[in-house]
Amino acid sequence: MDTIYETSLRGTQTNFYRYARILVTSVFFMWGLSYGLLEVLNKHFQEILHVSKAQSGLLQTAYFGAYFLAALPAAAFIQRAGYKSGILLGLGLYAIGALLFVPASLVGHFSFFLGALFVLACGLACLETSANPYMIVLGSPDGAAKRLNLAQSFCGLGCFVGPLLGGILFFGKVEREVGVVIPFAPLRLTYLGLAIVVLLMALLVAYTAMPESYENRRDNGVAGSRQFSILLLKQKHFLGGVAAQFLYVSAQVGSGAFFINYVTENLRSATAQHGAFLLSLALFVFTMGRFISTWLMGRVAPQRLLSNYALLSALLCLVIIMGLGISSIVALVAMFFFMSLMFPTIFALAIRGLGGSTKRGASILMMSMVGGAISPVIMGYIADSSTIRNAYVVPLACFVIIFCYGRFSKHP
Repeated sequence: MDTIYETSLRGTQTNFYRYARILVTSVFFMWGLSYGLLEVLNKHFQEILHVSKAQSGLLQTAYFGAYFLAALPAAAFIQRAGYKSGILLGLGLYAIGALLFVPASLVGHFSFFLGALFVLACGLACLETSANPYMIVLGSPDGAAKRLNLAQSFCGLGCFVGPLLGGILFFGKVEREVGVVIPFAPLRLTYLGLAIVVLLMALLVAYTAMPESYENRRDNGVAGSRQFSILLLKQKHFLGGVAAQFLYVSAQVGSGAFFINYVTENLRSATAQHGAFLLSLALFVFTMGRFISTWLMGRVAPQRLLSNYALLSALLCLVIIMGLGISSIVALVAMFFFMSLMFPTIFALAIRGLGGSTKRGASILMMSMVGGAISPVIMGYIADSSTIRNAYVVPLACFVIIFCYGRFSKHP
């Protein structure tokens, strides 16, 4: 009887964890959708507000700067309240930021949109600081990288839907209508709809029982913070992971931010809407890369896959910089496949073995996403002063260093 009871209990716990993973994976999709829309906004605001490429890069600065500023406060909140509360806080800020697009679109000033994106991204910082390590603890440590890659695959699916939606709604209007107020209408309705969906998800999470991990509650307070800092400074694989994550986000965000510009400037017949659809294709390739890479991880070590993918991404960057027309655009799309596994793999490798400092370590990794706030501005200045293809020297340098991290660093 005891054996039957224990087997039943284990089965119930497995179903409990499985349902939690499904619910959290849906959250991954929603922040992917937000990021996919962001990639379209650069070219959209260049056209309707007449900002330069460097100025449009400030969208990513506001977005990923929020990750840098909000990650540690989010980690402190999660430390005390738990993963579920962190997810709820993130969804709430996400919805508020999306709703702020309504007054911003009525005013029609670039700075108001930057403010709305900042609030929205503070919510995403909470979500990622919660959901990434939460997915790691929702199962065995050995399957952490594979489990996180699978969840991030649905984030990639959201990234694919975002540009497709933006290309249909935003650029069609801009190319046919004259004036400022009309092009903002689809933008306003899109983010209003996004806010409604996010609020419904928050209600679902709020009324669902979810497992919690309390392994690091003892780290609260000044003494715990000091122990945490000393522990992380001793973990070379973690410090290397923070640097690698900074560079990966720099490369991926910069490449996506000016994808549409690259297409329109290197393919004469292409419009901004065509560029948005090609970006959606690239992010579909990115999503497929995550699913395929998750399957490959059952056969190839994650660290080896990371170094190989980084090397191939660097080689494709060289083709992009050469400006070979359609061949370079194909290379740009293909590069998204090899970028696909980098974020979750670096995250899982860096956080491995941190034990009670897992949540705080996750917040530091979220702070490293500030790379996405810096690279688009640098690439924008290079593009404004020369050509957009020369700007891709920035991701090239990033991929070379990531290759070194995957090839030479040691992990527990």
